[in-house]
Amino acid sequence: MVADTSTVPRTAEPLPEPTVEGRPKRGPAAWVAMYHSVSDCPDDPYNVTVTPARLERQLAWMAGRGLRGVSVRELLAARARGTERGLVGLTFDDGYTDFVTTALPMLRRRGFTATVFVLAGLIGGENAWEPIGPRKPLLDVDGIRRAVAAGMEVASHGLTHVDLTKATDDVLHNEVTDSRHRLAAVIDDDVEGFCYPYGHLDERAADAVRRAGYRYACSITAGPAGCGDFALPRIHIGQADTSVRLELKHRLARVHGRALEAV
Repeated sequence: MVADTSTVPRTAEPLPEPTVEGRPKRGPAAWVAMYHSVSDCPDDPYNVTVTPARLERQLAWMAGRGLRGVSVRELLAARARGTERGLVGLTFDDGYTDFVTTALPMLRRRGFTATVFVLAGLIGGENAWEPIGPRKPLLDVDGIRRAVAAGMEVASHGLTHVDLTKATDDVLHNEVTDSRHRLAAVIDDDVEGFCYPYGHLDERAADAVRRAGYRYACSITAGPAGCGDFALPRIHIGQADTSVRLELKHRLARVHGRALEAV
């Protein structure tokens, strides 16, 4: 969970890639959307909930502009090939149960995928780290496996949602390394991605994630210099984000340091 209030051609098919001296020229920088819970719960003190109706309209906005939502793993693989144009990374932090019950059917209907960041120490628990607001259930083992079976990426959000920049060395190691091993055992596969709780990171946290064997990590802003793919920026998407606001956030992504630059 993190409270942040930060953001296309109108065709059914992607436009042909322009070329420069016979080589493909990159289109607009790709971007990654940051979601959390999807429910009709009106009590949302941290601005981390979108209603199912709002999510449906936001996904329709993407599809109507020839964009396709994908997991971060897919987005980075496409970027490595230079084919990321027309893709939007979709992430859902905290691993709420409503990702499987509500968001997943919407994503599948459109042929979208997403990354869900799970708290490996709170599987089957609830959002106990939030001092106020409603208690919401988190994915259990069955829910996590259902997400994987549906083609979604499951990645780590740590163990218990602590600010890693304030953690002791032992806690930092456990949150980053143990969470990866626990999730790998649940999904019987490698866990490639990490997401910093609250979006907070420093060089020490980023280095711990890198040494733990992850291939990337998501934050909100780009993070300290030199973090690269271990501080991928994202754009917060909330209930207030109508099509007009989405268009503005998309257009201003690079200006505000929220774009995923080409490699």
